[in-house]
Amino acid sequence: MNGKQKTLVALGILFFACVVIWAVRTVPEAPKIDHSDDDQPRIMSYDNNTISEEKDGRKIWELTSETMTVDVDTKDVELTGLSGKFYEEDGRVVSVTADHGSYKSDTKDIQVDGDVTIDTTDGAALTCGKLLWTEAEGKLTAAEDACIQQDDMQARADRIESTNGFHHFKAIGKAHIVKGAK
Repeated sequence: MNGKQKTLVALGILFFACVVIWAVRTVPEAPKIDHSDDDQPRIMSYDNNTISEEKDGRKIWELTSETMTVDVDTKDVELTGLSGKFYEEDGRVVSVTADHGSYKSDTKDIQVDGDVTIDTTDGAALTCGKLLWTEAEGKLTAAEDACIQQDDMQARADRIESTNGFHHFKAIGKAHIVKGAK
């Protein structure tokens, strides 16, 4: 091989090396995926919707709301402008209305707050700032200036608890009970 051929081969190898280096350096970067929204909850919203729970074929409760938001991942629910019913085993129905409520899917607990008003089909009435349904205990708790009126009795307390729709209840904290009141 003469000097001219060696020079052409060297230039060819150099050209090939430059093309390879250019191809490697100009490969576009993969697009960066923005994971900043991954920490945000995925929410679905509904207007005028109802949720309920049944146990052994019997409806335990149902809640209807003006607006409802559901966390897709946790199945937790937030409700505004709600009304609902809790169905007792003895056939009585406890009706509730409130400004706001929430349902925790993992515990099946419900919290209702904001101008809570409760009426039962046997004539009892209750008002409070917050109402809690604890599924594990089957207990309703009225808190924040709870007041109940049943037959000829009226009771006020920091907290009023019941496991049977306030047919029988326990007044806790600063309590005042009047018998013979209408």
